[in-house]
Amino acid sequence: QVQLVESGGGLVQAGGSLRLSCAASGRSFSMLAMGWFRQAPGKEREFVIAIRRSDGSTYYADSVKGRFTISRDNAKNTVYLQMNSLKPEDTAVYYCAAGPLSAYGPDPGKYDYWGRGTQVTVSS
Repeated sequence: QVQLVESGGGLVQAGGSLRLSCAASGRSFSMLAMGWFRQAPGKEREFVIAIRRSDGSTYYADSVKGRFTISRDNAKNTVYLQMNSLKPEDTAVYYCAAGPLSAYGPDPGKYDYWGRGTQVTVSS
């Protein structure tokens, strides 16, 4: 089994920054790809960013390019989402996801494990 625990969400003003963390535990081969998704009220879950743990390759949604960065610390089994220049439209619950290497990318259906989410609220 794999467990994912997100942290670091909160309330921030537009233009500010937040760093989310996703601490993972369990079978490492089930976490070769990790991603962040978000869901705003009344909207579908949306892909944000993904990383391949083996080589650090990253995949970004167009909406966050240049503002968000994903990184990983394999020794700590933790993935980070650095969010800069936040906008009110970034307000959502942010979820961490993990899956096999084939999950790497924007399709939520390919990820096997999900965290419970952390709320990010950006005020205007």
